[in-house]
Amino acid sequence: MKSPREIISEIRQTLPPDVRLVAVSKFHPASMIEDAYAGGQRVFGENHVQELRQKYEVLPQDIEWHFIGHLQTNKVKYIAPYVQLIHAVDSHKLLTEINRQAQRNNRVIDCLLELHVAQEETKFGFSPDEMYDYVRQAEWRQLQNVRICGIMCMASNTDDEARIARDFQQAQQLFDRLKQDFFATEESFSIRSWGMSDDYPIALRYGSNMVRIGSKIFGPRVY
Repeated sequence: MKSPREIISEIRQTLPPDVRLVAVSKFHPASMIEDAYAGGQRVFGENHVQELRQKYEVLPQDIEWHFIGHLQTNKVKYIAPYVQLIHAVDSHKLLTEINRQAQRNNRVIDCLLELHVAQEETKFGFSPDEMYDYVRQAEWRQLQNVRICGIMCMASNTDDEARIARDFQQAQQLFDRLKQDFFATEESFSIRSWGMSDDYPIALRYGSNMVRIGSKIFGPRVY
């Protein structure tokens, strides 16, 4: 069986040079992260605060930790000292709390707005119209300790590749509109986080420059 570092090396060969790989290590032990780290991977994604805190304590300090799951406002304080990017900001309330905790830690935390284009009703996030209106209203610009760096989304959980492509195309089109209308002079608004283990090749066709790959690297979840 191939090791995480070997699989990551193979995946990297399929990615354009400007696409960042987030190795999604949730539910996998620190030893598997260490193997990926030994192969040069530095960006890892977690979606449970407690698990991220435990791994942060025992793993190398130069790891760039991304929080990729639904984040509750009362948990922000636990990751605010070190998290590099929060992928799934789905409300102004959450962004305000991230700002507050970043301020307490004398940091600016990079964030992505979560776009909901998938068919499943259980997904969190803004609809395309809601996200455009939220950015246009600009209340978020008063928050000095967060920086909106782009958007993330998940495609519908389906084998229908045409549906997946439409989801990613919607994300690409909205990103381009937001960039043109509100962030034209801001280089930091550049991240297009869509594509996971099963659909990242499609995501790459629709502008993704950050893919979140877990099961393809680490195998089935270890609970």
